[in-house]
This record gives sequence, structure tokens and C-alpha cells, in this order.
Amino acid sequence: MNYHWNWGIFWEISPDGAHTYFATLLLGTMWTLLTAAFAWILALTFGTTIGVLRTTPIPGLVRFANAYVELFRNIPLLVQMFLWYFVFPELVPREFGIWLKQLPDASFYTAIVALGLYMSARVAEQVRAGILSMPSGQRLASLALGLTLPQAYLYVLLPMAFRIILPPLTSEFLNTIKNSAVALTIGLMELTARARSMQEFSFQVFEAFTAATIIYIVINILVTFAMRKVEQRVTVPGYLGSKPQAVGH
Repeated sequence: MNYHWNWGIFWEISPDGAHTYFATLLLGTMWTLLTAAFAWILALTFGTTIGVLRTTPIPGLVRFANAYVELFRNIPLLVQMFLWYFVFPELVPREFGIWLKQLPDASFYTAIVALGLYMSARVAEQVRAGILSMPSGQRLASLALGLTLPQAYLYVLLPMAFRIILPPLTSEFLNTIKNSAVALTIGLMELTARARSMQEFSFQVFEAFTAATIIYIVINILVTFAMRKVEQRVTVPGYLGSKPQAVGH
């Protein structure tokens, strides 16, 4: 393969004339982390709400929550990005649509909404599984003590459910970070988009995407390490994520 390696490319000035290529990758990393963080907040908020609704004894709410999950889980994320960015502004009142199109960093906000709602359907499944994995007596005992149904969820069921599902939630957060790369298709200059831009201007494709790969790996390792520490502190013996207890002989 006749390829000219140039690892010094990272310290050369990028076409914007203000940053090196390495600095542009760091800027892309910042946008990746910001997008993933805000999308995860949205995913946790909506996912928890929908997950709870799917376990309530109210059929209408269960059907609505099930429809929500099936809608956002079965439409590819790329399609949802396009729908929110290109189609949604055309469906709302004209003035509001124009405001959306002219909004600074519109691709950033659109990516947060699209990614957050997409991941919320997956979080809802985890929350539902966590609640249903607990003995039904916990809910009944909470109600027998005088708590209302919302209070039973808030003070008893959800705290225990989140401790149980913390390992799969960690995986979903890592997926949120990686899925943020799809936002390059609507113009968000996150990490993958910056690496692609670097490759197009410098023709150093291997260096650009090797650097992006390493940055993704480092981020995911740090998140995994931090969440494992949290899991060790809050794990519930006998449930998902807990270590088996040693048996004496």
C-alpha cells in the first residue's frame, strides 16, 4: 500500500486558520460529550416516565407507553434525525418553523432531541424490566403502609429498580455517546465529523480516524470505570449486577 503516513498532521493548522487539527478533534469531542450528556438527561427523564407507565395498573397509560416505545425503538436513529431536522420545521406553523431553521446550533439541539427520544425507548425497557423483576409484594406493602401509587414508585420501587438496572443503563449511556456520531448527517461537527473533515482536507484518513477511535475508547473506558465503582457501592445482593456470595465449606 503506497500511503504516506504523517502523524505530525495533528499539529498543523486546520483550514479554519485558528486551530490545529488536534484542537479541532478536541472541539469535536466537546460537542460529542455535550450532545450525549443532554440527550442522556432527556432519555432518562422520558424513559423513566414511560417505563413506569408501562407497569401501572391503568390500561390506557400502558397502551400509550407501549406505543411510545414501539414508535421510537423501531424507527432507525438516522431517519429520526432527518425527520426532526428537515421535516418537523415544515409541519409546525410557518413562523415557528422559520425560527427553528434559523436557530443557532440548530443541529445540536435537534441531535439532543432525536437521540434523547430514541434512547428513552430503550431506557423505558430497562426501567420496566427493573420494576417487574422485584417481588409484587413490595408494591402491595407500600400501598398498605398508606403510600399513594406515585409515592410507592417514587420512594420504594424506582430507587430499587435503578440499583438493579444500573449495569444495563451504563451500556445504554455508552450507546448514547457512540450514537451521537449519527448527528454528523445533519451538520453537527462532533468528533466523527471533525475526523472526517480532517481526512477530507489533509487526505490523512488513517491518522484522522485512528485518533477519533482512540478518543472514543478513552471516553468509554473512563465512563465504564466510573460506573463500575458506582455499581459496586449500590448493587443489591441477589439481583442483576451483584457478585455471588462466597460459600463456606
